[in-house]
This record gives sequence, structure tokens and C-alpha cells, in this order.
Amino acid sequence: MTPAPAHLLVVDDDLVACTRQRHYFETQGFQVSVAHDGTEMWRIVNAQAPALILLDVGLPGKDGLDLARELRAHDDYLGIILVTARDDDVDKIVGLESGANDYVTKPFNSRELLARVKIVLRETWQRRPAHEGALRQFGRWTLDLLQRSLCDEQGRRLVLTRGEMAILAALAQRPGTVLSRGRLMEEVSDRADDASERTVDVLISRLRRRLEADPRQPELIITVRGEGYLLLGSRQ
Repeated sequence: MTPAPAHLLVVDDDLVACTRQRHYFETQGFQVSVAHDGTEMWRIVNAQAPALILLDVGLPGKDGLDLARELRAHDDYLGIILVTARDDDVDKIVGLESGANDYVTKPFNSRELLARVKIVLRETWQRRPAHEGALRQFGRWTLDLLQRSLCDEQGRRLVLTRGEMAILAALAQRPGTVLSRGRLMEEVSDRADDASERTVDVLISRLRRRLEADPRQPELIITVRGEGYLLLGSRQ
């Protein structure tokens, strides 16, 4: 299954170009975020996990080539299209060697760019190993076990702590199955004596506050008295 709408991130210091691209891709059914430099880009990447980034080469501070290298090291399956005003074969080669999937020059035709975006998204999605089997859905949430990311129905990413993610991933991999506090303790720490049943209870409470409509009457993470916890409504 391909997430819909796909989340695109436009990174460009040209405000007019950002506005135009945002409007165009939103009319094509995409979720679009905008950043004007590398700092803003990383804030959005870490918070919302875009599927593809349209990355201008001539950015202030770190340029698009350096950022493309960092992004590729961060995620092998992220779509990256470099955008530049320089139409030179050497520049294109350098751009592709930086880890980008494609390279377009300004001015460009919006329909052509849309076609390139769709091609890159299709290629990166197909390359992602066993991705469909790594998705778990429960309530209004989708958990990606490969990327260790949790998104709501609008595609907005909810950042969890390491312990919260470990507990949730363990429950989501065994939907409808009761996991004991001792079993969940093993997920929280490499050494069971580093965690306690109280640690598990605190993490469960925090997850409920973040995921449940009413944490006092949970409908997703259920307590089975004397046994442990289970996750309801999880499906691939």
C-alpha cells in the first residue's frame, strides 16, 4: 500500500518558488511542507518524515549537494530531486553522485516535475524492503516498524521516545496477544534489570495519553489484569 497523500518537502530560499510549488502539488493531492534552509529542512524531516524532497542546490549555508549527502545517509529510501538553475552535465553528475534520485533545472514545466516526482516515489517505494509487512494500523495511527515512525491519518508524524516506541512496536507486532510486563521490560532495555514493571506501566500510561481519545478509558492499549497488556485493532 502507498501512503496517501504522499508528503513532499520543498526546500528553497525563494519564497515565490516555494509558494508556487506548494500550491501546485497540493492541487495534485500531495501533502506539502516548505523549508528555506537546511535547519528548517531537518526539523521537518525529523518530525514528519517526507516521502520525497525537492531540494534546491543554491541554498544559504549548507548547499543542496551537502544536504543531499546527509539525507541519503539518513534514509536509503527517501526520494530526493535536486533543483538548480545551472544546466551543466558536470553539475548533474555531481548532483546524482551526492545521492539524489533525479536532477531538474530551472525553469521547469510543472507537469514534467510532477511526472518525475511520481517516478521517483514509485521507485523508492518498490525498493523499500518488505515495507508492506512492516506497517501496522490501529485506530487513527499507522506505525512503520522499519522506519520506527508513527503517523496519524493526516500523515503527521508523532515523535516518541525510545522506550515508548519499543513498547508500542512490541505490542503492534503481536496484535491481540497479551504481553507480560516482564516481556515488555526486555524491549525497554538490553538488560532486564535496567527496567522495572513500574517503568513499563509509566510508558504505557504515556502512550495512552498520546494515542487514546480518552486515556482513562483506553480502546487501543488494554490492560489484562494479572497478565499484562495487549494492543487492539492492529492490522497490516
